[in-house]
Amino acid sequence: MKVDWTTFWPRIIESTGETVLMVIATLIFGSILGISIGLLLYVTRKGNILEKQWVFQTLNILINIIRPIPFIIFLVALSPVTRAVVGSTIGTWAAIFPMTIAASFGIARIVENNLVGIEPGVVEAAKAMGASPLQIIFTVLIPEALGPLILGLTFVTISLIDFSAMAGTVGGGGLGHVAMTYGYQRFDGSVMLVTVVILIILVQVAQWIGNTFSRRVMRR
Repeated sequence: MKVDWTTFWPRIIESTGETVLMVIATLIFGSILGISIGLLLYVTRKGNILEKQWVFQTLNILINIIRPIPFIIFLVALSPVTRAVVGSTIGTWAAIFPMTIAASFGIARIVENNLVGIEPGVVEAAKAMGASPLQIIFTVLIPEALGPLILGLTFVTISLIDFSAMAGTVGGGGLGHVAMTYGYQRFDGSVMLVTVVILIILVQVAQWIGNTFSRRVMRR
């Protein structure tokens, strides 16, 4: 049965809001966790300011294990943990938890790669001036990597829009749920088209915001 668009638009708007909530909340939580892991991964590398090989190797192996897992499989595999933490495996917040875990490890690798590209002489100069490890992290490493990091987070944001659509197919809510329930299962191409167009618009907006902020940071 085809949907009645005169009454269905509020459902589309609500689902778009759920998708935006999933992406923004995951980006905030995932960035906090991912940047922390990425910084720890970098500073504990061999020859760096807080060298701890066992910490580096543990985090490196963990990231290499989790990152290649397709998100839809990771989402299902993590469902017992999601249920224990959130209380349910259905709904927007139940989708945000696995999205945050998956995103944080991707962000961690992006942070590490950006930090590795910093000229070693900059860090050595800060050490020679007597800067502590925390001072080096917050006054040298983060400012130096900020521009590329924003571009990396933009890429992650676009991936999160994709994640949110996949989460919606298994009860996570948002546009993915609408596309699956009202578009795919009811064979209504108009619903699929509308959800795809909205997702494309969200991607374009995210890319524009990321590019704008990164340009401003890099000019400083």
